[in-house]
Amino acid sequence: MKIDLTDTTASKINKALVQGRRAIGTPAVGMVLTLVIVTDEENAYDALRAANDASHEHPSRTLVVIKRVSRSPRDRTQSRLDAEVRVGADAGSGETVVLRLYGEVSDHAQSVVLPLLLPDAPVVVWWPVNAPLDPANDPLGALAQRRVTDTYASEQPVRELSARADTYTPGDTDLSWTRITPWRSMLAAALDQVVCEVKAVEVEGEEFNPSCELLAMWLADRLDVPVKRSLSSGPGLTAVRMDTDSGPITLDRADGSLATLSIQGQPDRAVALKRRETAELIAEELRRLDPDDTYASALRFGVERLNSGPVSAVRGAEAAEAAVAKAVQAVALAGAAVARAEEPPTEVEGPAKGEPAAGPAQIAAEASGKEAKAQEPVTKAAAK
Repeated sequence: MKIDLTDTTASKINKALVQGRRAIGTPAVGMVLTLVIVTDEENAYDALRAANDASHEHPSRTLVVIKRVSRSPRDRTQSRLDAEVRVGADAGSGETVVLRLYGEVSDHAQSVVLPLLLPDAPVVVWWPVNAPLDPANDPLGALAQRRVTDTYASEQPVRELSARADTYTPGDTDLSWTRITPWRSMLAAALDQVVCEVKAVEVEGEEFNPSCELLAMWLADRLDVPVKRSLSSGPGLTAVRMDTDSGPITLDRADGSLATLSIQGQPDRAVALKRRETAELIAEELRRLDPDDTYASALRFGVERLNSGPVSAVRGAEAAEAAVAKAVQAVALAGAAVARAEEPPTEVEGPAKGEPAAGPAQIAAEASGKEAKAQEPVTKAAAK
């Protein structure tokens, strides 16, 4: 069932939701959370379809916020709110409200969304595209316990990862991180099967795929070994190779669906690692609403530290360099002291025969006179 409202208010939208539930015979509200989708008109259909599919696992009230750009300066000063209320089969297992904001009200979307949130239920905000650099401080993000972005949809994914690390707040997550959950599970299970020590890792994948960087940062952060990031034609992640003292461990996925796990001394095994749809990713993120500490640790490791040594090795190298510098300085000081000790004593002219020895006052006067003569050329040059 669909109800279209033009130039409406949040109060009228709530009344339409109650009316729609009564019309289909389900007046009770059996939803577990509120999912707010902030997107544009171009990507609204795909995002709403993914949310409807995810609602079969997590019944929720979905609020789609679409900020419409006014064409003329006059239209920008006129605020208007249009809504499309969907209940029943048209809204999956929950209910959906599509909000289109025009004019000045688009700058205050939180005031429209706040009255429509389910009471005493968690709030999740999802930006399929054009996510803010600091989701927690965004007016809509401040209403949520969980904030979902997608770095893969940005123009510069690697740079966006660095920005996400600088502004991370507990509750932030990214679908690029969700995409590598099967990879992380498979690699952890492979390391549990053998007793070994990992020496180096190589992660191979597409150039502009932030999931590859996140997987490499996770491995470098957890294993404390150098991780090399290499490029391939894709699709997505293609291979992870771990060099261990018991032989190589390789997880290779060349076609984007079926992978091969190779462990030294064991037969190769086929593993299902199909690239998942957005609905599956959103459903996974809605399963847990607590902060993801593992994601935070991997994100803060930093993209710029990939293709280098482990953290402990870098710190050890810095300490070794400092110790060598101190040793060189100590040797230089000792050599200078030995050289001074070996210098012959300087002969001191004594007074001429028959002349009395100079007293302390005379010596001081002669020293001050020599100092004054030495400063005369400098003073004249400054005057010129």
